[in-house]
Order: sequence, then structure tokens, then C-alpha cells
Amino acid sequence: MKKIIKLVILASLTTLMFISCGEKKPEIDKMAIITKAKAVFKQLPAKMPGSENDTPEIIALGKKLYFDVRLSKEDNQSCNTCHAIDYDGAGVDNLPTSPGSMAKTIGTRNTPTVLNAGFHFVQFWDGRSPDLKDQAKGPILNPVEMGMPNEKAVEKKIGAIPEYTEMFKAAGLKLTFDNIAEAIAAFERTLITKDRFDMFLKGNPQALKDNEVEGLALFIDKGCTTCHTGELLGGNMYQKMGLLKAYADTTDKGRFEVTGLENDKYMFKVPSLRNVALTAPYFHDGKVASLKDAILLMADIQLGKTLTDDEANKILSFMESLSDIKIAKAQKKK
Repeated sequence: MKKIIKLVILASLTTLMFISCGEKKPEIDKMAIITKAKAVFKQLPAKMPGSENDTPEIIALGKKLYFDVRLSKEDNQSCNTCHAIDYDGAGVDNLPTSPGSMAKTIGTRNTPTVLNAGFHFVQFWDGRSPDLKDQAKGPILNPVEMGMPNEKAVEKKIGAIPEYTEMFKAAGLKLTFDNIAEAIAAFERTLITKDRFDMFLKGNPQALKDNEVEGLALFIDKGCTTCHTGELLGGNMYQKMGLLKAYADTTDKGRFEVTGLENDKYMFKVPSLRNVALTAPYFHDGKVASLKDAILLMADIQLGKTLTDDEANKILSFMESLSDIKIAKAQKKK
């Protein structure tokens, strides 16, 4: 009897060992996925378009202007207020929509990150500005943002500051509203991030963890690359918000408000996914708080697909690899 019991125990232990070991999970062919990824994505270039003539003096001037609250009517708001890059900020304020310089004013759209912004094919959610220079002019004169009444008022206010007189002279620029915007744009053209995904694209298979690579493969196979392609994984086209199913809030009609064209209703610039894990909340209205929820919603209303929890988590892991290495590391320590 004891012998039989021992044999049963031994058999049970063997079965448990077999079950616990199981079949080995097949190894991921990372090099094959790198090749697949290169067909739809590109590495971020080392320099932004238009930076060819940016001198250290112009960039220094632009940086000072970027952080200067005196560009606002009430001396309480700078470019950095909404597009925070100090204290390891990811170029946003992480609010659904941003308060303005004037009391009780607030914007109607979520603030996009300024990081890598110069690589986008247009600026703003509705594409109303063609480049960084034109974009920089908008908030300064916008009554709901920085509130300055007109270009001349901006020139007079900045021109009355002796330090700026010297800095414009050193930069070889006349102190005009146009050149204020040009200097800010020059500084913004330096805001290029570095992430592990680019290391992966360069051919380093160890740059991404297995679950991140699996997330990348899912991202491609599920059809997310219909819109999110290129060096920014977005930022290079317009797309309808609610392509297959209507988005919950249809108040904002997107590019239609710029063009008046029926086909532009609910069309928005496809956001870049670079640093997306650092820039919550999400979408043009900032109404989705978590990136995972955003992933699930996009799969549903844009692709007509229902992701499993495991699939969503893996895609989320992949998107986290798109964060600037230094900024992400610093934010984790907070």
C-alpha cells in the first residue's frame, strides 16, 4: 500500500513539474519585427525642418521668450505655462483644457505637446497654422489664451525691456512681432526627444522588452498604422474622429471650423504617439484620462475592433517605449 501511495505521489509530482514547465513560450523574432516596423515607421531626424539658419543667439532669444510671462496681457502666462518643459515636463500641462491669462477663461481643446512639434505637417488640432512660427503667434493674441490685444502692443511691451533690445541685436533681428514668433519657433525646433523605439528601429533588438515588441506587432497587425505612421507615428494627416462609430462628444467639429467644408466635419490632425504615455489626458477635448482607455476606444470607434485586456496592455507597453528616455526616467522618480 505504501508503495502504491509513493508511486501516486511521484506521478503527481511529475505531472506538476510537467505542467509548471509546460511548453516553452516561442521566442519572438525581434529582427523580423524590426524589418516589419521599418516599413511603416521612421526614426526621428536629428534636426527639424527650418532649423538651417537657427543660430545660438536666435535660439537663446527664443528660449527666453518661451518662458516669459510678459508676453501675456496679465503678465501671468508664458508658452511654458501650457507647454511645460521645465521640471521634466513633457511639453503639456496634463489638463483636459488649459486656463487662459484672463480670469475665468479656459480653452476648448487639449494642449498638444510642443516636443517634436516642428515635425508635424501642420500645427493645432485643426491644422490652421502651417508651421511653428505661425503657431507661435496664435496664443499670444488669442483672447482666451495670452490675451495681448494686437501685434503692436506686443512689440511695444517687449521693446521696452532693455535685455530684449540687446538680445535681438545680438541675434541680428529687428524687434518685430514676426521675429518674436520666429525666435520662439527656433527654440522649439531644438525640442527633439530620444526614445528606445528609435534604438529598436536602428537595429538594436534589446532596446525593447518582449511585451513591448509584442505590443508593437499588435499595433501593426490590428491596423493602428492606418493613421499612426512615419517618424512621429502620426502628425502627418487628418482623420475623422469616430471613423466607424461616432465619438461621444460631437460638439467640436474640428477642421470644419476652419474650412467650412462638409467633408472636414470631425476631422482632426492625427496626434503623434511620441511621448504619448507622458501627455495625458487624451484626444482633442482631453476627456479620456488613461492611455489604456484611449487605446481601447480608438480600436473600437476607428477600427471596429475589440481588444482583449492583454492586447491593450501590450500595446500600452509599446507606447511607453515611445517616451523620451530622460523625461520618463525623471518623472518615474517623482
